[in-house]
Amino acid sequence: MPEGVEYEVLKTQADVIYEAFGREFKRFDRFVGDRQDSGFVSRLQRELQNEAFSLKDVEAQLRELNDLRIRYTGKKSEWAANKKQVGRIVDNEKRAWAGQRLLFQDVGITDRLEAARLNLEKIIDALRASRERIDVTLPGRRPPRGHLHPITLLREKIEDIFVALGYAIEDGREIETDFYNFDALNVPLNHPARSEQDTFYTTGGFALRSQTSTVQIHAMQRRGAPLRMIAPGRVFRRDTPDPTHNPMFFQVEGLCVDRSISMAHLKGTVAEFLRRMFGPNTVTRFRPSYFPFTEPSAEFDFSCFKCGGAGCRICKNSGWIELGGSGMVHPNVLRAAGVDPNEFSGFAFGFGIDRMCGLMYTLDDIRLLFENDVRFLEQFG
Repeated sequence: MPEGVEYEVLKTQADVIYEAFGREFKRFDRFVGDRQDSGFVSRLQRELQNEAFSLKDVEAQLRELNDLRIRYTGKKSEWAANKKQVGRIVDNEKRAWAGQRLLFQDVGITDRLEAARLNLEKIIDALRASRERIDVTLPGRRPPRGHLHPITLLREKIEDIFVALGYAIEDGREIETDFYNFDALNVPLNHPARSEQDTFYTTGGFALRSQTSTVQIHAMQRRGAPLRMIAPGRVFRRDTPDPTHNPMFFQVEGLCVDRSISMAHLKGTVAEFLRRMFGPNTVTRFRPSYFPFTEPSAEFDFSCFKCGGAGCRICKNSGWIELGGSGMVHPNVLRAAGVDPNEFSGFAFGFGIDRMCGLMYTLDDIRLLFENDVRFLEQFG
């Protein structure tokens, strides 16, 4: 740096820097205010909010102000370099004048920067507090209410009908021994249902139940006869998932054991259930079939609830909808449960809840019932 810095040159440089600062600071002038005015910050905050200033906008203003402060008062700024040259003025009197002038300008710069910074920080604190404030007088946000699954809705309707007919609701375990799953139900050893291709076996001779008939055996052993009950629940079979099959599905089976029970009681019970489920004009028909746990056995259909038997897409233009199987309880089943077949007789029936649910809601794929897609399930609320 050259010796003997001229006062006039230093003064001119300082004035240029000071004026440049004033021009750049002009956009922050509104944030300075009067320190004696206690309501200045509140009024300024309202003005900013009226002008749609957000918290992020005010924070951006503070960052820009800090950049301006570093640029004009930082250690490497032109203003800092200019102040260092005051001591190089040769004339003592002019050196004193220069020192006073630069000090006055320096105070003017730092005071305005500090005042704007403090007010901006107060506004930011106020905006943050306003954003985080909780108005306890506002009504609470109620969580959306859920609803029962369509299978559960249908299951409860079925249960209500049979309870009104005098039947009890029984529940049972989902893992059973071969005795309850097959032997007590008169299923022979060579029956395909006992193979690993059809049943989920675990260890120690246990298997997932393939029908809720197992609950009927437990109920007869526990309660004896006479007995009227239904057993809704999950069952498991080795089916490949497709639009009409699932390896896990819901089933309901009914049982009535008493003296002098006949096929007429079975037909009357099934017909009354279907009339209460689908309407008083519902017609029922029985077709001969075979099940190892009933003799005689029959499958039952009912007239289509959509077309009334005229034929439509739901009933595949047949007018009838296949529902389930039924029959008179085989004497061997009664003996296995500790009931004397010479004194008591009974009927049993069963059908899948999932398939009925799919028919009632015209579902093309029953797998939708188990995918837990909220967009699908909320339609049943």
